[in-house]
Formats: sequence, structure tokens, C-alpha cells
Amino acid sequence: MAPTLWPTLRAVWLRELLLFRRYWPAITFGSLVEPLVYMAGFGLGFSRLVDSADGRPYVQFLGVGMVVTSVLFASAFAGMFESFNRRCYQHLYDAVLSRPVDVWELVTAEASWIAVKSSLYSSVPLLVTLTVGLPAGPGLLLVPLVSLLSGLAFALCGMWVSTLVPAIDWLRLVVSGVLTPLVMAAGVFFPLEGLPGWVHTIAGINPIYHCMQLVRNAAFGTLDSGDWLHALVLVVFTAATWFLAVKGMRRRLLD
Repeated sequence: MAPTLWPTLRAVWLRELLLFRRYWPAITFGSLVEPLVYMAGFGLGFSRLVDSADGRPYVQFLGVGMVVTSVLFASAFAGMFESFNRRCYQHLYDAVLSRPVDVWELVTAEASWIAVKSSLYSSVPLLVTLTVGLPAGPGLLLVPLVSLLSGLAFALCGMWVSTLVPAIDWLRLVVSGVLTPLVMAAGVFFPLEGLPGWVHTIAGINPIYHCMQLVRNAAFGTLDSGDWLHALVLVVFTAATWFLAVKGMRRRLLD
């Protein structure tokens, strides 16, 4: 598959880089400033009321959580809104598929670009957290890799969701009704210990929670054998969303 994928990957990435040179200030501002605003608001505000969370200073606990939200929203939003726009309004995907390109190559190339971009954005909250006392350890090197895998999974999930809705406005319902509650049940802003059992049940099937656990344990240097389960969930989720995204795009573009 790699030899046939490479020309499509190269062409899509070249196009994205050329376009990114034009709109990067707008996209970058939202992707970087929003998590930093959360860090400033919640971190400075709650840290006066809550000394620590899960045995760590709250501002560090929250800063690592912002890494995950940065990856999630940068990748899921692009996967949903950008792919819907390019498929339905710009008809860009129709033009790409008029060349000797298959749907799976198009989906993989688009999602890979989104994943790399969101992974880079997620490094900013991590660097800010380092300035407020997060210990620098070898586990920090794993955070970009987890962000890359998670960004790929969330981008593919967003692309699949974009094939399910009849109009782009329905995607706002997905953001408010699905993504936001899942973030609340992922342990980003507060530990899940002591919460009702149904919250832990949701967390067990919530990919954002598993991403959060991997990122937090890697950043704090507390990785153990149990984290393989979190990694496995993310890998399975990535494979499943890739299959669903390809199937959904094929149905919308070809069938």
C-alpha cells in the first residue's frame, strides 16, 4: 500500500502547505490561544482554591490536560468542518478522485496532515506547563507520539462524522452534545476518582480518557504496564475510525 499512497500523500501535503502559508495566522491563533486561555483562567483561578489534583500542583495537572484538548479540537474540528466543506462546497475531493487516486488514499493523506498539525499545536501547552514547574523527564518525549496517534484518530473520527450529517450546521450539535461531555468525562479538568460509577463506565469507552491517561502518565513519568491498555484502545480506535471514514467517504463520493 505504501508505494501507491506516497504520491497522494505528497500531493495532498504540498497543497496543504501552500494553503497553510495563507491562512496559518487564523488557524494557529485559535488552536494555540484557546488552551492557553483555559490554562490562565482555570489554572490561576482554581489554583487559589485547589492546591493539588491527583497529587500534582493543579496548574501542572491542568496544563497537561490542555495538551489533550488542543489535540482533540484541532484535529476533530478540521476532520469535521474542513472535510465537509471540501466535499460538499468546494468539491475538492471530486477533483482529487478524478485522478488515479482511491478514497482510502485520500482519507489517509488528509487525516495524516491534520494529525501532524494538531500534534505540533499541542506542544505549546506542554511547553507552557514546563515553565510553571512540570519536571522535565524522558517521558515527555512520548507525549508528541501520543498526540500524533490521537490526532490521527480524532481526525478520522471527524471525517467519518462529516459523512453522517445532512448539513454542516449539524456538526455543531456533535461538538456540544458529544465532544464536550466526553471531555468532561476524561479527567482533563479534575480527577475522576470519587465520582459515580457511571462516569468511570463512560471513561472506559472514551478514547479521550485513554489519550489523557497516556499523556499525563508520560508527562509526569509514571508510565507502567497498565498504560499498554490505553495505547491499545487508541490503536484500535484509530483503525476503526479509518475504516468508517473510508467507508463513509466512499458512500458519499462514489456510491
